Amino acid sequence: MCYIRDMRRNDICLYLGPADRAELQALITNRNTARKLVWRAEIVLATAGGHGTFEIMRRARTSKPTVWRWQARYLDEGVDGLKRDKTRPSRVPPLPMETRLKVITRTVQETPPNATHWSRALMAEAMGISPSSVGRIWAEAGLKPHLTKGFKVSNDPLFEEKVTDIVGLYLDPPDRAVVLCVDEKSQIQALDRTQPGLPLKKGRAATMTHDYKRHGTTTLFAALDVKSGQVIGECLPRHRATEFLKFLRKIDKAVPLRRDVHLVLDNYATHKTPDVRAWLDKHPRFKLHFTPTSASWLNLVERFFAEITSRRIRRGSYSSVDDLEAAIYDYLAQHNDKPKPFKWTKTAEDILTRERRALNALDEIRGNR
Repeated sequence: MCYIRDMRRNDICLYLGPADRAELQALITNRNTARKLVWRAEIVLATAGGHGTFEIMRRARTSKPTVWRWQARYLDEGVDGLKRDKTRPSRVPPLPMETRLKVITRTVQETPPNATHWSRALMAEAMGISPSSVGRIWAEAGLKPHLTKGFKVSNDPLFEEKVTDIVGLYLDPPDRAVVLCVDEKSQIQALDRTQPGLPLKKGRAATMTHDYKRHGTTTLFAALDVKSGQVIGECLPRHRATEFLKFLRKIDKAVPLRRDVHLVLDNYATHKTPDVRAWLDKHPRFKLHFTPTSASWLNLVERFFAEITSRRIRRGSYSSVDDLEAAIYDYLAQHNDKPKPFKWTKTAEDILTRERRALNALDEIRGNR
């Protein structure tokens, strides 16, 4: 075996075993190999082929020190050494830990004098460091000041009781009964774009005009079967108690008479009118379970509403309410042809623990004011 004799000489000799040669050839022929790894493999193969340093420089289009570096790396570490980039120390000294802690503290405890939240530029100006340094500190700490999440803690005095009841229906439904999550998606607008949009193509998203014509509204009443994922749906012009009663009759016809019907509902007033109560008294197999106030997320049908909105309604263009309702009924038919139930995973205790934690945090904030 002939090894490197002098790193300053042009002619270097090395022995390349069959396994290493095959691996390097495979790297070169593989189209997914990074370009920098390809020319490192070419340097080693050319060296083993007896080519001089200047010829290798010409082939690899690189400098003499670079050729020498990868020849030496192969001799020291083999093919694995060619695949790995050695880290280099940054030319910029790292920020002191004190500065990092100050950035994090100001981010979570203060707001800038002329804005509601910090940006990289504002924090950089306040701290006398670069915006990129601020970005790195935030990334390491997992802070995203530009984002907010909506929330609402329920103040329902029966929150624990209702959560336990509804989650129990999801995780352990009663025998010989149907659990339906019921709600209305009201004021669905039949919007018609003023001009046709351009289709999707390479390098360009599909387009749609920002303005539109209104052609009326409809309300989708939906009952999601928790077990099967199928949806009983009906579009009605309004969402009063009259329409809700009509939808209850539709459910009554759709569900076999031998089954009890458990309905998960929100606290909308039309669900509790005297007419509705009178109808329920005549149909004792219907049992209502109301979600806590400000906790509509407990109703699984909301997840279905989110899907039909994003997949069929939001980006559609409808010339009339009939056109809109036809699209909704078509979506319902296709959904019910291949239903897929939503799986509830959180236990009641998990939810109640998070609720208590949120209430404690709010109490602490109020106490500091």
